[in-house]
Amino acid sequence: QVQLVESGGGLVQAGGSLRLSCAASGRTFSSYAMGWFRQAPGKEREFVTAISGSGSYYADSVKGRFTISRDNAENTVYLQMNSLKPEDTAVYYCAARRDVARLAEYDYDYWGQGTQVTVSS
Repeated sequence: QVQLVESGGGLVQAGGSLRLSCAASGRTFSSYAMGWFRQAPGKEREFVTAISGSGSYYADSVKGRFTISRDNAENTVYLQMNSLKPEDTAVYYCAARRDVARLAEYDYDYWGQGTQVTVSS
């Protein structure tokens, strides 16, 4: 069982930056692929980025602006978000699965509670 707790969300102006963190419980964190998803009001949850031993992956909408990283010693995955746009406004969720990273939310077994990111224009 893995428990995930996100933090770092908030209100930021367009063009600004935020860094989200996701702290995971468990002693085998390094064996998990970690992903970030987001859900905007009235929309379905969508893939943002994921990382595992096979590499890191990004949605086209965030490529070049967002960076995922992880600190296995701290059991934490980060999402650095730069050049934020109003359309990035959403609840951001951290997710985990065994083995390699996947882009579909149904491939992930564990989810955090989400953290709100609001980008004002």
